[in-house]
Amino acid sequence: MTDNAGVEPTPTAYFERQGGVRIAYAHTLGRSPTVVLLCGYASDMSGTKARFIEARCKARGQAYLRFDYQGHGESSGDFVDGGVGLWSEDARRLMEGVTQGPLVLVGSSMGAWVMVLVALALKDRVAGLLGIASAPDFSEDLILPALDPAQVDALAREGTVRLTSRYADDPHTVSRHFLEDGRRHLLLRSTIGLHCPVRLLHGLEDPDVPWQTTVRLARALESQDVTLTLIKGGGHRLSEPHELEIIDHALWTLISELA
Repeated sequence: MTDNAGVEPTPTAYFERQGGVRIAYAHTLGRSPTVVLLCGYASDMSGTKARFIEARCKARGQAYLRFDYQGHGESSGDFVDGGVGLWSEDARRLMEGVTQGPLVLVGSSMGAWVMVLVALALKDRVAGLLGIASAPDFSEDLILPALDPAQVDALAREGTVRLTSRYADDPHTVSRHFLEDGRRHLLLRSTIGLHCPVRLLHGLEDPDVPWQTTVRLARALESQDVTLTLIKGGGHRLSEPHELEIIDHALWTLISELA
């Protein structure tokens, strides 16, 4: 069963950061390690994968944390003021503030970029990683090369550009700040000093982030315990029922191995 029928979502709470920032989160208590979902760019904690993993964690008595970055979902802040650095800091501060003990981080798309940045900051607590359609460095490697001259000019003059998305009716805003911030946090240009177990999933038909990006991530990680699963026919979201089951299997196999 892949639906969440009969499973009540954990109520939303708020974590206060300096400057009056409020980070919306839902923390399900349970056994260690705590599973933490890191959402993708412009996604939030109410999405299909976030709720699916919560339901499975509850069924198994596993601790689980999902949340919204600043400028996303129910958290405060303006989306165009954010970037992977700020959102990684949101994630780290929240984990330090509301969780205890070992963590297994699950990063979806941009969330896998955040996942690795947080793991580097919390090496003593992060026991394992699961990347789903991982998109580290996508601002530099995917967004910038795709901009046409008019969009580059708009970024230079106005500081923002509106880009269409296959996942939303309205264009979303990409800021010069987001791109510059991404450049300060690039990962794939050097080795990544993590040694925990890492499981990576990617759809072979992903139209947004090529599966080769996940191969680059696997190669950059210093850990020797890294496996990559390519899903035939899989797109970017990997939210179809059979794809959710693949995610579930990878996550619980990882947790079992850690135990």
